[in-house]
Amino acid sequence: MAARDAHRMRPVRLWLYVVAALIVLMVVVGGATRLTESGLSITEWKPVTGTLPPLSDTAWQAEFDKYRQIPQYQQVNRGMSLAEFKYIFWWEWAHRLLGRLIGFVFLVPFLFFLWRGLIDRRLGWKLSGLFVLGGVQGGVGWWMVASGLVNRVDVSQYRLATHLTLACIILAATVAVAVSLKPARELRASPDWLRGYARILLIAVIVQIFLGGLVAGLDAGLTYTTWPLMDGHLVPPMENLLIQQPVWRNFFENVLTVQFNHRLVAYVLFALAVGHWLSARRVGGAVRKRATLILALVVAQATLGILTLIHQVPIDIALAHQFGATIVLIAVTVNVVRLREGA
Repeated sequence: MAARDAHRMRPVRLWLYVVAALIVLMVVVGGATRLTESGLSITEWKPVTGTLPPLSDTAWQAEFDKYRQIPQYQQVNRGMSLAEFKYIFWWEWAHRLLGRLIGFVFLVPFLFFLWRGLIDRRLGWKLSGLFVLGGVQGGVGWWMVASGLVNRVDVSQYRLATHLTLACIILAATVAVAVSLKPARELRASPDWLRGYARILLIAVIVQIFLGGLVAGLDAGLTYTTWPLMDGHLVPPMENLLIQQPVWRNFFENVLTVQFNHRLVAYVLFALAVGHWLSARRVGGAVRKRATLILALVVAQATLGILTLIHQVPIDIALAHQFGATIVLIAVTVNVVRLREGA
């Protein structure tokens, strides 16, 4: 992209960075909603009328009465006061409001930039795809909540992990489009295998985020809270890891297996980051700097994960860990895009 075109696209690029920042905030608020067990406090999906919170005592009591009909209240929170209900309601309401805000912040500038002719057909299709994914994400969010309204006291870990992973895929795609709109300052030929290595690293981060969603959905971070040993073993006995039948269920429903897999992929991710850093040193320049940053972020994120575990998931450290996942994802996404451009 020529310098003149890059300058012309600067407003579009900055707009996408704002959207990406809001998605990061959305992921963190979603984590807080999960940790405070607030996600089931709003039992209906009202995309438009649900924008406003209850505005009277009667309205608050009506919302509370709806919540008292679901298993989470009857089996876990029976006796909860209206004031306690309001606390969890505000978390979930804020999460949903932020989702609506992201949709508004995306759509209005998108239409404006289309009108001004700043978005060509190719970019328009990419951005339209992002908007559609955002709408799908809203539906997935309700699909997740609905899983906890009838026969469960919490949401399905399958659906929670899907919701979190899709949010992060949208985040990565948004960042990738934004970064591609600005030419790199330094062009340096990178071997094909390094670009392939960077893509593998990106995939590993997304897989790890999905596994983290399973851990959160099962509250697996509240068990086996030692490191590096797990239940007294570096690698738990196979009969315990694969105790459920059919075997595949262990990877999604066995608390021991789910947490072990999250730890195992963390080790793999660290090894990949080290290997990527060693490989990037041969190229030098911005490539090496990005690889160094990625390695540092992966180490910091692993440290936060260990602290979250051994302190039994305090909300501040746990949210820092979730925020760290988005930062690592952004860093590896930028790296993939820049290497693809030969920078």
